[in-house]
Amino acid sequence: MRDRIASIESADTVPVAGGDGLVGRPIDPALVNALADVPSRTRRLASICTGSFILASAGLLSGRRATTHWRHARLLARAFPDVSVQPDAVFVRDGQVLTSAGVSAGIDLALALVEEDYGAELVRDVASSLVVYFKRAGGQSQFSVLVEADPPPQSALRAVTDAIAADPAANHSVKRLAAQASLSTRQLTRLFQSKLGTTPARYVEMVRIDAARAALDAGRSVTDTAHLAGFGSAETLRRVFVNNLGVSPKAYRDRFRTTSRT
Repeated sequence: MRDRIASIESADTVPVAGGDGLVGRPIDPALVNALADVPSRTRRLASICTGSFILASAGLLSGRRATTHWRHARLLARAFPDVSVQPDAVFVRDGQVLTSAGVSAGIDLALALVEEDYGAELVRDVASSLVVYFKRAGGQSQFSVLVEADPPPQSALRAVTDAIAADPAANHSVKRLAAQASLSTRQLTRLFQSKLGTTPARYVEMVRIDAARAALDAGRSVTDTAHLAGFGSAETLRRVFVNNLGVSPKAYRDRFRTTSRT
């Protein structure tokens, strides 16, 4: 493999594909070594999905911004702390190196390269032929589960997170949550940060966003969803969705809601 890649004197754009075997296990050293000097022989280097792990292993993302599939963004950040992982981005460009999220995000990246080289008119024609968005609205967080980690059963946080999940719309102020855990507000905040990597308020907001997405997926109206998830008003829900997912609640519902056929 290394000899085949080394035999290529130059290339305009080198894409690196991802795969399930690249996550959570050592990557073939021959593949990593083969890519190490590729940047000197190409104008652009791009990865698709978990191909970013190959680039990171070769040191090609060191000191750069990058992304990968949302399921593996935290792992990439932990494994390569010198990489500035952008978990919500569909694709990221940092100099001559580009990285994309999931496999379909590779299409977004490819369209961006076509636009860069040949202009917006051609890329619109290409996107139309492929029946894909010219530029996708929002980031990949609209596809991901925001609350993925739960504290262990013996943790003082468990009763708190269970209560939030059971009724997202309830009053979950830091003071109330601290009392439920028999902790001071400062202790609770420190525990959330150390165990879940976030603040109590942010955790509550993420649970509410996931609850709102489930309601919209089921076809609920934006107003009903806002009250069910604890956001109070449709305007507050809209603002939270735009800030966190990059799309409005209505746009999200129209894109993701469950449809039934008779």
